[in-house]
Amino acid sequence: MLNIILGGAPGSGKGTISELLVKKYNLQHLSTGEVLREEIRSGSELGKEINDIISSGNLVPDHKMIHLIAHYLDNLAEDCPGVIFDGYPRTVEQAEALTLMLQRRKMDAVMVELYAAEDVIVERLLNRGKEAGRADDNYRTIKKRIRIYHEVTMPVSEYYIRRHDYFMVNSNVDPDCTFAQLEILLPALVSQKKKNTK
Repeated sequence: MLNIILGGAPGSGKGTISELLVKKYNLQHLSTGEVLREEIRSGSELGKEINDIISSGNLVPDHKMIHLIAHYLDNLAEDCPGVIFDGYPRTVEQAEALTLMLQRRKMDAVMVELYAAEDVIVERLLNRGKEAGRADDNYRTIKKRIRIYHEVTMPVSEYYIRRHDYFMVNSNVDPDCTFAQLEILLPALVSQKKKNTK
């Protein structure tokens, strides 16, 4: 099973690349936001707790997120070729918990970071704001989101670099070119996964 943690700043192309990976390789797309919404829709006790947490404007605690992700992985089809982790982990603590949770299931993951220069990201998100009418795609908010990404999420990349489970792809180019780079990387990703699970 090939599990990919797709990283990158807002506007780096994670959503588009995830769609292409799902379409071509039939990987499962684990969006933490969708997992949370699904649990809330289920009406479970955990779903009610999560709804209360989100409704009050707070972040869902790490231990609850790991529980949900573990439940998701435990219910994958036996022939599932792999999972794309989108939006998780966001902190080193979450990355450490995810590593342990995967190891307990004899699984592993590699991180693929989509790198785009800040001016490219700003331009993309401003254009998206104009086209989609998203209120959070304005210059001030975009700069804040990029700053938060560097402060909070960049250390996750360093964590996977230290584990030798890290690859970077240039996403300054259009999605097709970005995806072509990733396809070239895939054999190395599979090889890395096999090495780590020995």
